Amino acid sequence: MKNRIKKTASLLTASILMMFVVLISTTSNAQSKEPIKLGFIPLTDCSPIVMAKELGLFKKYGVEVIVTKESSWANVRDKILTGELDGAHCLYTMPFSVYTGVGGKAGSEMKIAMMLSENGQAITLSNDFCGKVGFKQMNKVAPVVAAKLKAEKEVTFAMTFPGGTHDLWLRNWMAIAGINQKSVKIITIPPPQMVANMKVGNMDGFSVGEPWNGVAVKQGIGFTQIASQDIWKDHPEKALVVNKEFSEKRREDLKKVMKAIMEACIWLDNPSNRKKAAAIIGRAPYVNAPADVIENRLMGNYDLGCNQGTQIYSNDYMLFYKGGTVNFPRKSYAIWAMAQYVRFGYLKEAPNYKAIADKLILQDLYEEVAKSMKIKIPTDDMKPFSLTMDKTVFDPSNPAAYLKVVKR
Repeated sequence: MKNRIKKTASLLTASILMMFVVLISTTSNAQSKEPIKLGFIPLTDCSPIVMAKELGLFKKYGVEVIVTKESSWANVRDKILTGELDGAHCLYTMPFSVYTGVGGKAGSEMKIAMMLSENGQAITLSNDFCGKVGFKQMNKVAPVVAAKLKAEKEVTFAMTFPGGTHDLWLRNWMAIAGINQKSVKIITIPPPQMVANMKVGNMDGFSVGEPWNGVAVKQGIGFTQIASQDIWKDHPEKALVVNKEFSEKRREDLKKVMKAIMEACIWLDNPSNRKKAAAIIGRAPYVNAPADVIENRLMGNYDLGCNQGTQIYSNDYMLFYKGGTVNFPRKSYAIWAMAQYVRFGYLKEAPNYKAIADKLILQDLYEEVAKSMKIKIPTDDMKPFSLTMDKTVFDPSNPAAYLKVVKR
């Protein structure tokens, strides 16, 4: 009798375990079929995500992706951290800004899966500077700012997120020009709101991505004083940043998303495709800006405004692929960004640069995807480099040495 009871109990236990396994499997399969949500900010460099959707590349790789327009970088940050978004087109420096407490709750993890673009941002100055400061005339900026401070008591510049790329280009620009950043007011404005804010006099200049610099010129309210690629040719800019849990639990789906986006990056770097891309991303659901402005700056044709004519960028305009050199997420660039936080006073002490870069950059994942697509993986990571205008050598293995000599 006891043996029969034991046997029955064992069978019952096995049945329950089997049901549990089936339930887990069913839940897992259902989860893998949930649509993937990717956000973007209305900027020209959201093109890889938008075009992957428009060209049917997500479907090609077997994933259902919902693409959503977001209102600000802070909104993108919050939605990625809570999982409301699985990932987004994002400032490449944002995960480091957030993790170090510069632009969010310290210790919050956002992961970089791959890079999306380089170049293609700019510093726009209001018409008050027109005729006083010309394109790339860095030696004339500080005297005009000083005169304006004396006359008006305040000069205001805008960027898009504390510790974000636009913030760093603005602060590097000021350092190169010899402007004391503490003498001016720096505010945060979402990219699509820059032009409207300058129009009503809320700022004297701004640092943002295209097409908003080009739109300011078209509307006659400002001019391009310098492009970000003039400050640092082929600088890293936007990244595919993802939710930590999503990167761990849906790794295979993330790889499919990355393949689709990579293919879109390759497509975008073909100049013959850029006119089509400009027309699509210019639509209201996406960037909602004139297609001709988007197209011209995508092609490297910059109407500078303020009767300065046109600047042609032939090999250093906005790029998305460049044989794979754009898309590799370098830890050295992460360390450079965090060194800027120390340089400009966001952080009082140096963070653990390498440990943070290792934690937040999914370099192994990227290498898997690149190898499967036969894309060459760059070998320049962690090598010393200099910016185009600021020749100070940055050695990612020794940020402290750089911080001792770089302009602040």
